[in-house]
Amino acid sequence: MSNCKSCCGTDDHIHVQGEHSHEHEHNHSNSKLFLGISLVVFFSGLIIQYIIKSPWFVEQEIVRLIWFGISYILVAYPVWKEAFVLAKKLDFFNEFSLMGIATLGAFVIGEYPEGVAVMLFYTIGEMFQEAAVNKAKSNIKALLDVRPNTAHVLRNGNFETIEPNNVEIGETIQVKVGEKVPLDGTLISTKGSFNTSALTGESKPSTYKKDEVVLAGMLNLENVIEIKTTKKFDDSSIAKILKMVQEATSRKAPTELFIRKFAKIYTPIVFFLALALVVIPFFIVDDYVFRDWLYRGLVFLVISCPCALVISVPLGYFGGIGAASRNGILVKGSNFLDLIAKVNTVVMDKTGTLTEGIFEVQKIETTYNEEEFLDYVSALEKQSTHPIAKAIVTRHSSLFNAIDVEEISGKGLKGNVNDKIVLAGNAKLLHHFSISYPSEIDAIVESIVVVAINNEYAGYITIADKIKDDAKEAIKKMKNLGVQQTIMLSGDKDTITQKVAKEVEIDLAFGGLLPEGKVEKVEQLKQNKNNVIAFVGDGINDAPVLALSDVGIAMGGLGSDAAIETADIVIQTDQPSKIGTAIKIGRETKKIVIQNIILAMSVKGIVLLLGAEGIANMWEAVFADVGVAFLAILNAVRIQRMNFK
Repeated sequence: MSNCKSCCGTDDHIHVQGEHSHEHEHNHSNSKLFLGISLVVFFSGLIIQYIIKSPWFVEQEIVRLIWFGISYILVAYPVWKEAFVLAKKLDFFNEFSLMGIATLGAFVIGEYPEGVAVMLFYTIGEMFQEAAVNKAKSNIKALLDVRPNTAHVLRNGNFETIEPNNVEIGETIQVKVGEKVPLDGTLISTKGSFNTSALTGESKPSTYKKDEVVLAGMLNLENVIEIKTTKKFDDSSIAKILKMVQEATSRKAPTELFIRKFAKIYTPIVFFLALALVVIPFFIVDDYVFRDWLYRGLVFLVISCPCALVISVPLGYFGGIGAASRNGILVKGSNFLDLIAKVNTVVMDKTGTLTEGIFEVQKIETTYNEEEFLDYVSALEKQSTHPIAKAIVTRHSSLFNAIDVEEISGKGLKGNVNDKIVLAGNAKLLHHFSISYPSEIDAIVESIVVVAINNEYAGYITIADKIKDDAKEAIKKMKNLGVQQTIMLSGDKDTITQKVAKEVEIDLAFGGLLPEGKVEKVEQLKQNKNNVIAFVGDGINDAPVLALSDVGIAMGGLGSDAAIETADIVIQTDQPSKIGTAIKIGRETKKIVIQNIILAMSVKGIVLLLGAEGIANMWEAVFADVGVAFLAILNAVRIQRMNFK
């Protein structure tokens, strides 16, 4: 199809050209307008000729030629333009040239409606395909928005706001609350709390102390901090992510649609067969009449016109894209339906993909009455903004109030609740106050809040990111569909990663990975040419791997804009079980497309032979062409009624 490359969607991931986009949008609007006018002229001509049968129209061939010629030109211009562009590159035999010659042939022998109908069918099929792609696809502007665009650098005793590219190594920069760290560096301030999800995928904030390394892209959560830069912006972590997305995208070879590959063989064959049908009989037939054999040759070309194929292929895929959409799955191009059908290795992120990305209280162990215990802990945690503290407060709202609350750096909180001294934090907090606790606490994998009341161990609360309800079902569904490997990659600590993997029955899991680590793992898998890899993620940090994988799948409900726009397939419902659904839809779509191709080629092959023998006339050629197209459309629509649960 004329916009095959844009449908395949490889070059459009990164490059954003405002003027080009505006021009494309303008041209697309014109195409719709011309198609609409062409349809009106075409159908009004059919009504006048075959229903009203007005003499001024039926008996005046010049009127019919002009009438249908206007309709033809409006939709045929883009096809002829593409044919001439390819001809300049010495590509003379393609679906555009064949379609052009065949439709002109229809006009030469006076079958004007057929010539117009072929072009109309083609244009409408193209519009369906383009509409489906454009609905789901856009340039990854969101990823570019992640990049910090200002830096407050200390120069001549004052902080100046400049572009990060202009900051030198060794300079001091200031980062205010709610701002992104613009460059990699070491923390000069006493401590800082950062949301690192853009880089690591971890859903909880991380606390950094003086002289520890902080990375560009981290979000400052608490106090104004100062950082001494250690790298130029182009070498920073967030710049590397942008670069990796661009490089990974460039590694994706465009997937040609079957019709274009097939046309390279089919088109020259039928063209020369039609030519031979006109010329060869001159030497072997005694009563050779040029007009009769020209008619046969043109009938042959009209029959061989790939109208049914051109319709059945995009509409088959469009049906699959529509079925996916109704199941909460956006597919950004027909080639990705082909690829998802072949997937045998599924690699997944943990946080936000297999887990909710929201902390919840998992377990409460205490020597006190549970309600009383939670009253004390919740009262103290109300004084903190940490996500773990919020999870506890969400679980239980205390009537008590905490006073004299003190934060013990890197350990937890101390305060007076209902005239009792309450400590709540990690095990280091109890060590700090020389309070003994059960040794098995140190072996707990999940994030844990250990509590002491009046200098005595009182219990603990485990906090974990909840596994999605259908995560285990999703893995089982994929394995039932023949997926050979399921792998989880996470920026979270390895112990938590392995625990989640075991619960959902994933084959392999790797934790503690930065984006570079995830890319390396996928590149290792890609070394085996038999692997067709789908990567499923939701974070900005997943964008490079989404672009690198054969099929990138993003969790769209809660996923970042960058992940959604970089991905090839977007699961709008955030349900991992939809991965299997996408694979099933891809496979059924492929079956229907192949059925349509076989149907079209079989019927055309038979009618071509009849046409060459002079048995099939133009109307039978039209019936074969349009009839096969209609059957192909019905078959394509069938996928939308299938149940993919």
